[in-house]
Amino acid sequence: MTDLFISLGAWNWLIVGFILMALELLAPGIFLFWLGLAALLTGLATFAFASVAALSWQAQFLLFAVLAVAAVPLWRRMAHGGEAESRATNPFLNRRTDALVGREFTLEKPIVGGVGTVRIDDTFWRVTGPDVPAGSRVKIVQADGVNLIVAAV
Repeated sequence: MTDLFISLGAWNWLIVGFILMALELLAPGIFLFWLGLAALLTGLATFAFASVAALSWQAQFLLFAVLAVAAVPLWRRMAHGGEAESRATNPFLNRRTDALVGREFTLEKPIVGGVGTVRIDDTFWRVTGPDVPAGSRVKIVQADGVNLIVAAV
């Protein structure tokens, strides 16, 4: 088995790299792309150094391990970099109710027993607060999940 691996040389790494990347397409999100990229780079490095001096299989495995470990911070930076950028451009991303705090609206239905509704754009929201009649202006003071806590204006 080791003779087969040694005889194929760089082709092993290229084949393994393409297989890992294909597996990533079948089961996305399991981190195989970066291992496949490390294998492809190892194969290319083995081809490049073949004309100068052949890399031993131990050196090839060491190069693959270094590239695979280096891929982890690269992947983390790419994966979480976009998230930080999105937060900077839209601080209320996935927190729609927090964006409503401080705004004033007109009650659609009166607040009776501490519960009423307000229409915001094309959506009716449940509001809680002191009893006030329909048509009154209220200010959202706090967001609690999907409930908005209001105060009369």
